[in-house]
Amino acid sequence: MNLKIDAQLKTRFSDLTVLTCNVKDVKVKKQNVELEKFKDEIMEKVREKYDLDSAKNLPTFRAYRDFFWRVGIDPTKNRPAAEALIRRILGGKTIPRINTLVDAYNLASIKTEIALAAFDANKLKGGLIMRFAEKTEKFLGIGMEKPMLLQGGEIVVSDSEKLVAIYPYRDADSTKITDKTKNVMLLVCGVPGIAEETLQNAAQVALDYITRFCGGEGKI
Repeated sequence: MNLKIDAQLKTRFSDLTVLTCNVKDVKVKKQNVELEKFKDEIMEKVREKYDLDSAKNLPTFRAYRDFFWRVGIDPTKNRPAAEALIRRILGGKTIPRINTLVDAYNLASIKTEIALAAFDANKLKGGLIMRFAEKTEKFLGIGMEKPMLLQGGEIVVSDSEKLVAIYPYRDADSTKITDKTKNVMLLVCGVPGIAEETLQNAAQVALDYITRFCGGEGKI
């Protein structure tokens, strides 16, 4: 399954690049001892590599924040995913434990500084399209108690029936990864200013981590 970028969106953001990866036959568990050890290693490396002052000036994070401002998202309130995770670690907190697949791609996001999203492929209908939201569309994200009413103009990802993400920072509850997930579509979320080579590297790291801890077979 691939993703199509709507012509209107492509006109406004001509250098917007998004990669997709399909991973089949994964086994998702609540936790894994080896993954928890690996998580500790990644967090220690983050503390060695970054501090709160240096993190905010990283070119990758600046590119995401600039994109957020351009699409009407305040990045000080909704931080780009990788930056939020790294700041969480630097603030003395641990990485949230969701399940082995989500935890694995979160670690890949931290490692590469690139935002990643994942959907249960069996819950997707038809192909995916990235487009501007229409006014009054509703979106129920993971962890939300009730749907939010979109204002129109937000960048969203939808299948043939429903919204599956507000790009590039919130995924829908209906297609989230659970311990019943068998097939996954991974989204490597680029923004203007981030090279495709960087996204390719992030995709490979994510596939390596996912297949290491959840099995399966993936293809970019």
